[in-house]
Amino acid sequence: MSTFDPRVTPARPDLAAAHLKGKVEAARFVEGVKKRVVSSSAPVRQRPESDAPLDTEALHGERVTIYESSDEGWSWGQLERDDYVGWLPSSELGDEGPPPTHRVSALRTLVFRAPDIKQPPLAALSFGSRMFVARTASDFAVTEAGGFVPARHLVPLDEREPDFAAAAQRFVGTPYLWGGRSSLGLDCSGLVQVSLQAAGIECPRDSDMQAAFGSAVTFSGDTAMLRRGDLVCWKGHIGIVSAPGRLLHANAFHMAVADEPLHEAIERIRRSGFEITTVRRVAS
Repeated sequence: MSTFDPRVTPARPDLAAAHLKGKVEAARFVEGVKKRVVSSSAPVRQRPESDAPLDTEALHGERVTIYESSDEGWSWGQLERDDYVGWLPSSELGDEGPPPTHRVSALRTLVFRAPDIKQPPLAALSFGSRMFVARTASDFAVTEAGGFVPARHLVPLDEREPDFAAAAQRFVGTPYLWGGRSSLGLDCSGLVQVSLQAAGIECPRDSDMQAAFGSAVTFSGDTAMLRRGDLVCWKGHIGIVSAPGRLLHANAFHMAVADEPLHEAIERIRRSGFEITTVRRVAS
């Protein structure tokens, strides 16, 4: 049998996706059930436990194929956009529903129960969240569930950000959160992924996967040769060149998304024992 990356392969010794039959070993194979995230976001964890490490986060409206649901309220499945596999709270998933038509383009928006900003909000949705807009009412978009979202905070799903680095810059000051992908907190590879996705470019989730994404740039140590949007990679870390000589990245030193001089980041990370491993350039 072939060896697959368990992060993106829905297979365990006891259970695997039906389409993997003959490719992996498992006690049984099942067809999945399509679901979507109906909460503001849903954690994806290594184990069906609330204190298990957060591997990644699925945003509102994102699709997931579920292969198993437990009596304890957890569902094991695979995210549609980046293929990540893990355990999600079953209570934060709903039926697949209609295909999304719009995404949130503001860093964060609110869902109201009526077309009235004085109403208590029902939920807060992060940049990149997806939804089906049934109609518009005044300055609000109405979801299929009857929620009202400020229309100016949404764009059609197929509308792309022209500059993914500019999308990433909106997150400056956002807290660092290992495994996060939302405006409440995100990690280095989460920042890269949600920004690229906003520009219509799907990319892998983790920094080691992203270090093989795009095309390699010959880098001899001269930071002046790097372009806006280049991805600078270390072992376990990745950042975005925001301007000549500057690096935009979610990092545990600042515990936030920061835009800082690139040479300062290089020297600080070098003192921790790590050198730049590669620079990648992503075609728009």
